[in-house]
Amino acid sequence: MSEVDVEKLLDDRAAKAGEKLNWKTSIVDLMKLLDLDSSLNSRKELAKELNYTGDTNDSASMNIWLHRQVMNKVAANGGKVPADLKD
Repeated sequence: MSEVDVEKLLDDRAAKAGEKLNWKTSIVDLMKLLDLDSSLNSRKELAKELNYTGDTNDSASMNIWLHRQVMNKVAANGGKVPADLKD
């Protein structure tokens, strides 16, 4: 099975989104692009599922961590993700 080019796929979706979504740096925009609930409560739940140990009330730090973890998970599951978006 070949890797999915996640960058191309998401760039294509972003071009058709009807709004500017910066999925490469924003977990909120990434979740919107994937038609997922991007509310703070949903992001806190996702952080809990991914074993975030920081303060979920510090949403900026949590969001940065979440974005990196989601990109790592996508890469671990066969997605071709740009190196600068993962650990």
